[in-house]
Amino acid sequence: MSSSMNRREFLRHCGRCAVVCAGIHSFSWFEMAAGGHAQQLTQGFLGRKLSPYFTPLDDHMIRCELCPRHCEVAGGERGYCRVRENVNGQYYSIVYGNPCAVNVDPIEKKPFFHVLPGTRSFSIATAGCNLACKFCQNWEISQARPDDTYNYDLPAQQVVANALQYQCRSIASTYVEPTIFMEYMLDIGRIAKQQGLLKVMHSNGFVNPLPLKDLSEYLDAACIDLKGFTEEYYEELTGGTLQPVLTSLKNLKSWGVHIEIVTLIVPGKNDDMQQIRSMARWIHDELGPDVPLHFSRFYPLYKLKSLSPTPVAVLEEAWKCARAAGLNFVYIGNVPGHEAEHTYCPACKTRIIARNGYKIELLAIENGHCKECRHPIPGIWKLPDPHA
Repeated sequence: MSSSMNRREFLRHCGRCAVVCAGIHSFSWFEMAAGGHAQQLTQGFLGRKLSPYFTPLDDHMIRCELCPRHCEVAGGERGYCRVRENVNGQYYSIVYGNPCAVNVDPIEKKPFFHVLPGTRSFSIATAGCNLACKFCQNWEISQARPDDTYNYDLPAQQVVANALQYQCRSIASTYVEPTIFMEYMLDIGRIAKQQGLLKVMHSNGFVNPLPLKDLSEYLDAACIDLKGFTEEYYEELTGGTLQPVLTSLKNLKSWGVHIEIVTLIVPGKNDDMQQIRSMARWIHDELGPDVPLHFSRFYPLYKLKSLSPTPVAVLEEAWKCARAAGLNFVYIGNVPGHEAEHTYCPACKTRIIARNGYKIELLAIENGHCKECRHPIPGIWKLPDPHA
């Protein structure tokens, strides 16, 4: 943030940023507005919806059942995530239909490497989060209240219509923890399924099983942040706990949702190779050898600006540990041009997807199989039939 731009101005402009990565243009809703189709940002929350995920308590108190925090909230107060409010003993989402970030991104940016490579994803986020990660790259909106961000009035049906208009093949809930706007995601997912679009999310996995089960009915793919592999790391760096995330991963797998996992390697915090080996073995044993795992490079951000970027050699050692544990698809992220950006067939070792940043330069997968040896490659390689 420049010295000439204050926090409120930054929040207003956070939806305007466009990114050009390896020739693939991520463009913001403001760029889309040039065609006259986008609404203007309005400060503060614009709508609300009653949540099904709470239990009434005495004296108009409620207990939130959405995430493992189980916040007990008095009348007129909000939960930890700042986007759910007790109104006379009823618990409301106050970000329903009110995203503060709307962009068209390459699907690889989520990152999904085994979901419709080279396609666009209509990407949205509201304010708020149920964790407080010290390394958050989107902290200006994740740690904000919807009162303080500038938001769009964008109903679920309009999200799907815009995704179709901009030739997106999926709709992604991303940037902040999307399960905090669960009701919005559910409605978007229902409509997207009818229109033959994928519904995907990038999530921290810190959510209770029942609402996640409801979402799984409409969720095609989930990229889950497995931020570390000890409770101590989660407590120190995120303010959350590990076990609910592991439960979410196992549940999503059992429910047939395609999952990919991202671990940001933070120097001196979660870069112990013994822990990384333990994590990789857990993924192999509990989820299977074909779940894609992304090791992402840390850069100094937010409350960890005193740390150095992750040495590439550390990422490469983590990659070797995961491969040695039997994982077939391991990637290194935030290191453009690295060999570990590519996908190789685990059977014949042929390069079947070549990437340059977010740009796909080779796609040698046919009907979900390696073109060279016909070995099945896990992932989502074509859109579902909405009439099936």
